[in-house]
Amino acid sequence: MQIDKTHGGRSYEDLELDERWQLIGRILATSPFQKSARLPDLLRYMAERSIHGHPEELTEQRIGSAVFGKPVDYSPTEDSSVRVHVRQLRLKLHEYFDCEGRDSDIVVEIPKGAYTPVFRTVKTAVQELPSHQLTTAPGKQTFWPMRTLPWILTAAMTVVALFLWHQLRMSRVQATASPWPLSEVLGSDQDTRMVVADINYGMLRILGEKSGSLEQYLSPQYQQDFMPVKMTGRETRLVDYISSSLLTSYADVVAVHALANLFGSSRNQVTISSARDLRLRDMRHGNFILVGSPGSNPWVSLFEDKLNFVEREGVVGQSKKFFQNKHPHPGEQETYSGLEFTGTTGLDYATISVLPTETGQGNVLILQGLQQEGTEAAALFLADPEGRKRLENALGITGTPTKTVHFEALLRTTAVAGASEATEIVATRIINP
Repeated sequence: MQIDKTHGGRSYEDLELDERWQLIGRILATSPFQKSARLPDLLRYMAERSIHGHPEELTEQRIGSAVFGKPVDYSPTEDSSVRVHVRQLRLKLHEYFDCEGRDSDIVVEIPKGAYTPVFRTVKTAVQELPSHQLTTAPGKQTFWPMRTLPWILTAAMTVVALFLWHQLRMSRVQATASPWPLSEVLGSDQDTRMVVADINYGMLRILGEKSGSLEQYLSPQYQQDFMPVKMTGRETRLVDYISSSLLTSYADVVAVHALANLFGSSRNQVTISSARDLRLRDMRHGNFILVGSPGSNPWVSLFEDKLNFVEREGVVGQSKKFFQNKHPHPGEQETYSGLEFTGTTGLDYATISVLPTETGQGNVLILQGLQQEGTEAAALFLADPEGRKRLENALGITGTPTKTVHFEALLRTTAVAGASEATEIVATRIINP
């Protein structure tokens, strides 16, 4: 793909003197882009059209034709390759500014749902925050959603989980192998990171009534982006607390406690961290246990394209979450709705999944519930020998697997006043990545 040297009335020499284009050059010189066949051409094309002031040329169809050599009349509805590569590009840019470019004065981002790169200076981005995000509007009061109260009441500080973890690490460890499916993410020569949910992110999503994404979560300005337009003084103080603290849920503490007892001789290879502490480059190596759904642990969204049961929701904080069954089998429902919010009584759903990491050099175990009750139920189900046996039977596994089994299982649990009770398997899938 060649850059038009006179596009927009500006010469290629002028482009090379532009500090934005120089930034693109530094990004393209890094290892992740040197190893990629398509992303360098994609970034060059999008950046050049943006710098020259021609965003109208950055449509999915035009990019497909100009960068990927597709016919000018091809159907983006049937061919999603441009969307897939742009999503990868967003993540690679976040990774660059987390690592090599963390001290850069200029940042380039590709907003979700768009194809036009946005260049901004770090200093300007801070100064130009809308005033309504920094001050409280006089005489205006915004109703504080009662549904957020359970989040606050049930949120447990990460220090609690760390304390439990410390106590467990100090206890005597028998030299035993971890049971399946935990053995898929433990017992190898690689370390395992257990990543618990970021309840701060979940509460900010509800406050701002925004669905969020991993790309937004990785942005340095993500907290400001999720703040409500107008807040009372009390709400401002609460948001300040949320923004400066690190909270996880009670369900995650239960998961840490329940699963750590099964780590056996691999316990010293496991570390625990918040979703907020993880970086894209960390996902290249090792095994992972992700606790929580994308609404509180956005790293789960990295693997949604491989899953059949995917979490969905309508208006954030006002609609029930549900699992979409992308390819229903006979007798299965197309959707499975959970509790309205944490702390109520009724049915909730969760999934247990084992998938390969993006690099294929490790595995990830995902425990996600629509609400905290579902997440807790998934962890307790996996910690129970009878639960693991039922899972093996549902997947048609006999004996100890001799090779990695990638799968997902949908669970239904009965919740009573915030606690999960009876849990059963609803559906399973063997995954061939």
